[in-house]
Amino acid sequence: MNYRIEISPLPQWRDARGEGVKKQVEKFFGYPVEKVWSRDVYTVSASLTEPEVRKVASLLYNPVLQGWRSGAAKSENFQPLPECQFLVVVGFKPGVTDNVGRSARSAVGDIVGRKLREDEHVFSSTEYLFYGPKLTRAEAETIGSKLLANELIQSVLVMSGEEAAGGIPLNLPLVSGQGGGQVREYDLEVSDEGLMELSRKGTLALSLDEMKAIQNYFRNAKNRESYGLGRNPTDVELEVLAQTWSEHCKHKIFSARIDYENLETGEKEEIVSCYKTFIQKSTKEIAKEVDWLVSVFKDNAGVIDFNDKLDLVYKVETHNSPSALDPYGGAMTGIVGVNRDPLGTGQGADLLINVWGYCLGSPFTKEADVPEGLLHPRRLRDGVHKGVIDGGNQSGIPYGNGWEYFDPRYIGKPLVYCGTVGTLPKTVHGVPGASKTIEPGDLIVMGGGRIGKDGIHGATFSSEELHKDSPVQAVQIGDPITQKKLGDFIREARDRGLYRFITDNGAGGLSSSVGEMAELCNGCRMDLALAPVKYAGLQPWEILVSEAQERMSFAVPPEKIEEFKALAKERDVEVSVLGEFTDDGKFHMQYNGKTVACLDIEFMHDGLPRMALTAKWKAPKFDEPDLSKRDVAADLTKMMGRLNICSDEYKARQYDHEVKGLSVIKPFVGKCRDVASDATVTMIEPLSKEGVILSAAILPRYSDIDTYHMAASCLDLGVRRVIAVGGKLDKVAGLDNFCWPDPVQSEKTPDGEYKLAQLVRANQALYDYTKKFRVPLISGKDSMKNDSTRGGRKISIPPSLLFSAIAKMDDVTKSVSLDAKQAGDLVYVIGVTKPELGGSEYYAMLDATGNNVPKVDAEQAVRTYHAVSEATGAELVNSLQSPALGGLAVAFAKVAMAGRLGLEIDLAKVPAEGCSDLEVLFSESNSRFVATVAPRHKTAFEAALAGIPFAEVGKVIAEPELILAGRSGKYTVALDALLKEYKGTLDQI
Repeated sequence: MNYRIEISPLPQWRDARGEGVKKQVEKFFGYPVEKVWSRDVYTVSASLTEPEVRKVASLLYNPVLQGWRSGAAKSENFQPLPECQFLVVVGFKPGVTDNVGRSARSAVGDIVGRKLREDEHVFSSTEYLFYGPKLTRAEAETIGSKLLANELIQSVLVMSGEEAAGGIPLNLPLVSGQGGGQVREYDLEVSDEGLMELSRKGTLALSLDEMKAIQNYFRNAKNRESYGLGRNPTDVELEVLAQTWSEHCKHKIFSARIDYENLETGEKEEIVSCYKTFIQKSTKEIAKEVDWLVSVFKDNAGVIDFNDKLDLVYKVETHNSPSALDPYGGAMTGIVGVNRDPLGTGQGADLLINVWGYCLGSPFTKEADVPEGLLHPRRLRDGVHKGVIDGGNQSGIPYGNGWEYFDPRYIGKPLVYCGTVGTLPKTVHGVPGASKTIEPGDLIVMGGGRIGKDGIHGATFSSEELHKDSPVQAVQIGDPITQKKLGDFIREARDRGLYRFITDNGAGGLSSSVGEMAELCNGCRMDLALAPVKYAGLQPWEILVSEAQERMSFAVPPEKIEEFKALAKERDVEVSVLGEFTDDGKFHMQYNGKTVACLDIEFMHDGLPRMALTAKWKAPKFDEPDLSKRDVAADLTKMMGRLNICSDEYKARQYDHEVKGLSVIKPFVGKCRDVASDATVTMIEPLSKEGVILSAAILPRYSDIDTYHMAASCLDLGVRRVIAVGGKLDKVAGLDNFCWPDPVQSEKTPDGEYKLAQLVRANQALYDYTKKFRVPLISGKDSMKNDSTRGGRKISIPPSLLFSAIAKMDDVTKSVSLDAKQAGDLVYVIGVTKPELGGSEYYAMLDATGNNVPKVDAEQAVRTYHAVSEATGAELVNSLQSPALGGLAVAFAKVAMAGRLGLEIDLAKVPAEGCSDLEVLFSESNSRFVATVAPRHKTAFEAALAGIPFAEVGKVIAEPELILAGRSGKYTVALDALLKEYKGTLDQI
């Protein structure tokens, strides 16, 4: 039987969701909507009695705020909503993860006292009732398709009030899958054009050289007949190789042989793997000088020493392509997916903190400027952040760092960064916590969610530009509740020593996780028919490469499997034994006992032809803007409202950063806790003095001038933000996340050689400056081909490097915030300001780029950071801020706004080299701080900075204004004006 259970708000109370939709309709479309009510609907397709349905309904609603009805039955307080002009019904399409429906299904089973059968379902939908006599059906349909739903994954039904009164169709998105288990063979003895056609049609994302390598392998493969296979590859084998060799998984561009030429100097260099030549090499060399690196570049996340009980685990990922198609599902998958990286590191980490960051087009972009087929940046932003919140907060993990960066070039492909910090016990059941092993005979076990068509071709799809034929099945929606249960189970299984190896099922699904595990022991045998699926009809290759979420793969010793399964049952986690690990050198896949794939492990992982690319560098030249007639006070006020400087507090606070109650320096600080902090400090456990510092830096506009100095500046900014909250340089580790436009020269990318040279130069800078700062890179990720050709217009992102820093803080009671604390305190500027406005936020305000990009003097920076740490360690500083976008002008403003106090500054005293007042204020020179110091600490503070460029430049005043006295005049700006701009731009947006 099918039952409709309707949960409606009581008319006497406000409907916050409905009111929010009304505001969005007004802001997005300006349609004549007078009122919006919303209600939740559950469609229960199960063998229940009428009394059971009433009992279920009575436990699904809030009797204070809501009423329910199901057929003729209803709650005593139920009041029907008045007939509307239009009803818009939004539900999920067949096969799409419905988290609310899934949780409701579990609740129904608990309520009726039995587990629902496989053929019994609960589906959720939301109904919006729109009121306004002038609203048209076409407008209601636009609201449904462009605001309330993503038609890629959701269904939309629009009915008039009169039609709805006659009956609303049941929401029953059943999957009618049948059959499954079929395997196809492909003849590779075709022309080169035929090979590429196969790659394109199959979304394999393989080049001609790669297809020919596969062709040659199968020509010469031996003993296939003994496995029941012919000479031609099966679809399972092709899909496995496409996944394993994808740019997403194999990082082919970072591994390429590159002939690099600097056309300005004549320098030529052959680079074999940017990753090994620059990133890995730097960390290996630093590892000889430090003793706190535990596990780097060989597991799902980087691991560093923290104390005698725990290690720290950190990973940051991107989920760009899926988020471009479905912002909510893509971002949720990003956050729950990166949670699984620490879970699958070593013996399994406990999750401590999440981080997030987005690069987007302006939310104020005109609709006409968004190419057809792309989502509006504001809708992307809303969906992405909601996905991160629902994935992170529902998992019980606070956020410790969050940021947004806006540039029109991200309209084509948003960048969605998600990261997770975890703690790993030093030892687990007698073995090092960061270790993992596999022995032949260990069982292959999958735990967590079931497999569906969601996420198929995710790895290969993410290896291409976004185009009109990008596969919709690559989209997934995570389920944080299922994953939370899985995570709790893993912690118990870990502490009991019930498995030897754990890793997550991310890009490529079982193909990737089991394929990588099999490389360690040199073989595996697995029967895909044993894998639990969401519905019938999946083919073997789909089961193998599906990226359906909330799944982990384990290597379980046979003698531990019964205890492992018993614990899983107790914790309501589904686990399935799929096969065993071997040492026969084969990746051997079966379906119901019949072989469907048999590949040599060596060819899978080492048979990929190395790309050979050319890179040519020549620095671009830009015009310099005329600054002679600028109004400094007006410009500073306007700068505070710019998207990359203003407050994003309204959005950020929707994600709770106080879960667990461990935050010390919070994401927003100051007297009113409303100014973004440079970095955050979090206790490692309740009441601990030891803490974790997190910071991040991204400076894409510097890439327009020179990616070498962009990368150097990112590293410097990330590190100095750690120093600014009281950290020390001697135990800072970094993570590098490269997001690049297509850097491969082709007809579609005629400037590929230049873009590849940009990539080389960024890597060169990371090597040079991580060595000089002695800051090792412990983990990272690259995302290439961040371009879009949708709507017939190519849009490429600016080369973007996110540098994330993590550091230990020995004593969190000595942490420092950026807000001015006391009138009468002295204001200092530490570090030298140079005329470096190239790529700055100030120049961006003037629609200019410039040429003098900020550079980093590493030796001076290191001396400065050690001296500043000495001062904060001695508690000589009341506040500390690290200038970045907007330079000292914005830094002074933030210090004053956060403290709700004024500053009086003499610009002539600022340590500077050949700068005008405007350059002193808005230059973004590196390695600088603004400090406020109590007069009684003046002598000790200045002694701590002996030998470092610094100057006392003013004082904190009680009057709420920023007074800047320069060589060219005196500029006064009221604090209220600065706050209005800073807080107003994205308020309620």
